[in-house]
This record gives sequence, structure tokens and C-alpha cells, in this order.
Amino acid sequence: MNVAVLGAGYAGLKVARRLEQELPAHISLTLINDSPTHLVQHELHRTIREPSVVDTIQVSLREVLDSVELIEATVTDVDPGTGVVKLDGDDAPEEFRYDFGAICLGAETAFFGMESVQEQAVPLKRLSHAGQIRDDVLALTESGGDVVVGGAGLSGIQVAGEIAALADERGATDQVSVRLLEMADEVAPGFAPEFQQAIRAELEGAGITVQTGTAVTGATDDSVQTDAGTLPCDRLVWTGGIQGATTMDGDRRTVRADLRLSDSTFVVGDAAKVVDADGEPVPASAASAIREAKTAATNIARLATADSGLEPRLDRYRADIPGWVVSVGNGAVAKLGPQVVSGGPAKAMKATIGAGHLAGVSALRQAAQLAEAERAETRRDETRRDETRRNTPALSPQSIIGGATAPRHRYHSVEMISLANSSIAVSATPTESVRLRNPWAIPG
Repeated sequence: MNVAVLGAGYAGLKVARRLEQELPAHISLTLINDSPTHLVQHELHRTIREPSVVDTIQVSLREVLDSVELIEATVTDVDPGTGVVKLDGDDAPEEFRYDFGAICLGAETAFFGMESVQEQAVPLKRLSHAGQIRDDVLALTESGGDVVVGGAGLSGIQVAGEIAALADERGATDQVSVRLLEMADEVAPGFAPEFQQAIRAELEGAGITVQTGTAVTGATDDSVQTDAGTLPCDRLVWTGGIQGATTMDGDRRTVRADLRLSDSTFVVGDAAKVVDADGEPVPASAASAIREAKTAATNIARLATADSGLEPRLDRYRADIPGWVVSVGNGAVAKLGPQVVSGGPAKAMKATIGAGHLAGVSALRQAAQLAEAERAETRRDETRRDETRRNTPALSPQSIIGGATAPRHRYHSVEMISLANSSIAVSATPTESVRLRNPWAIPG
């Protein structure tokens, strides 16, 4: 019997690793991916400002998988009904057949038929994209110009933050303008208003112009057309939406809570539109993909090992993501249940996510490297804050917010107590501490 996992993003790698544990030795397990590495996608924006982390956020699949056969090839077609997969790779077979499989091919950037935007914009799906954005922004720090980020979901927010921070580090905030466009009425559409408001405040505090309620309609090499008028633009970055992989004809297949597309095939992660056990749509995110992977792997293992003629009961995925965190350059905002925090606690939570994921897939060396990179960034932030305080007149211990007085809290340093456990204890000296649950920690 052959079990196959197509794709090695968050969902695919987690499915493969879990099936290694759950499948008996006589069942063949194959992972098909177009690269020999797994990319920690949610850290990709960081490489715009910190190319030194490029190697850290790539994991050799052969180093973290034991009994899985790895085929390096592009999946060009898959028939979920028959389990026939068409491949394109130098050393790969042209065709592969599975008895049970998981489609984990992720998603691609959607341009919604706007050919001029697709031609002019750079998305952020690959390391090469981040490198191009960095090069273009560095050029603008010398010549001056305008950067527009289209789409203010979490990816767009983080990209805009990194671009603004890169310009700031080069002393070019007056030369480089960063504008974030969003068609919806607020940034981070679909999230709670208090989270949206905190993110907007962080963006504007970083010097980013936030323009919501504005739809992009086209682009040229020096402008972006919107339904509110034309904007100058020297570099357009597009994070305005996703669609299914080309292999899936651009379609993200809808599946119910058992993640089953056909008798033999499951769809997991961004490749799917998942409706969970409560009938709620599941947001496309790395956190969702990792959790869905556990359900999919368990169900595949049950089917693959079931007695002939007996249909086992399948698990149903229920979305249970305790929190969200988004970075904005040197800042961050986190939502944990009803609580929204920024500053030190949010940055500490953000610091654990990438390292926690790497540790969770046994990439311990990269986890340690990423944690050290986060500590180095924190030290740099503290140095910048110290310099700012030395050059800024003393402020009153109270600041005026909305006409009322409120204490001003400053987080001078952050201590990360644990890396990949189910909770993160952080202290924000001098006076405050918060205990946060790590949304990347997955029981079992």
C-alpha cells in the first residue's frame, strides 16, 4: 500500500511526520515536494530586512524525516478520485499512484484578473521575492521613492512593517514613503475591531500611511490605479489574496471537518477551504494548517490500517487557535482570547513562533539560531530606544489619550522563558509581566 503527501509546507511536513509515527512499517510513505527543503513561510518577511536568517528558515527535509521516501518533483496534476499524480522532475517518475493521499500544495498569490498588477507587482511567496523587495527598497533609500503594499491582511501588514523599518535603519524615512492599501474598511479584515485598531496604531506609529476602503484596479511602472485615484509608486508589493495552486486549477477545494475530498484523498492547509466541526470557515494560516495536519494524518492512518470492508470513524477538525500575533517592523501586536497586547509581551510571543515551529519539526539547530536572532534584534531595539531616550526631553509619566490621562507603560526588556511549550512566560521590566499561551503549541 502507498500513502503519499503532496507538498512540504506547514501542512505537508506535519502530515508526513505524524504518519511516520502512526503507519506500520509495511505501508510505504512518500513525500513529493518541488524542493528538498521546508520553508518557514511566516518568517519570510523578515528576510527583507535581515537576509542573515535565510538559511535559518529553511529546513532540509531529509534531516527531519526518517522513514519517508522523498521525491523531489513538481506535481503537475493530481486526480483525487483515482490517486494518480503526474510529476515533473529530473529523477522523478512521470506518474505516481497512491492508495491514500494528502494534498498539501498550499496556495498562490491571487491577482484577480488584474494583468497589469501581476506584471508590475512582486508577491511574497518565495525567498527570491523577499530578495527583490529588499534590493528595490535599498535602491530607493538612495534615490527616494514610493512603496505601495496592496492588501492589509497579516502578510501585507508584516511586509509593510519590514520595509518601513529597513528604510528607518538606513536613515531614509524622509526619502522612502510606505503606503498600505486595503479594500476593506479596516486592516486585518475579519479580525476583532480591537485587534485591528491596535495594528493600525502600530502601523501609523511606524510611519506607514494606511489607506483602507480603497481597491486597486491597475498598475504601471510608476503608479498604482485605485478606485480613489492614482498613486505614485516605484515598487508595488502585492499581498492582496490567495488562490489554489496551479495544479488544482487555481481552486482551493472545499472540505468538511474530516478534511476528506474523496474516498482516498484529503486536502489540508491553504490548499483547502475548510469548514470545521462547528460549521465555521477556517482562516488560511500556518497555525490552522498545522492543526489540520494532525486530523488528516490520523484519518489517513485509520483508513490505511482498517480491516477490509470496515469504514473507521474519522476525526473532525475543530478550529481552536487561542491567539494571533503580527509583527510591524520593530513592534508587534498580539491577540490572546479577548486580550490585545503590544510592546514587549507581543514581541516575546512573536519571538517564540518561528523557533517553536522549528523545534516542533526537530530542526533544533535552526530553532536555536532563530531564537538567537530574535534576542539580537531585541538588543538592537533596546539600543535604539536608549539612544532615543538620551536625545529626547523627559516626558511626564502620564500621557493624554482621548482627553483622559492614562499611565504610559514602557517595556524596556523582554525575557523569553520557554521556547516551544504550551505557554510562554515573559516579563516586561520594570513593572509588568504577562503569561501568554503559545498558539503554535499543539497537544499530542
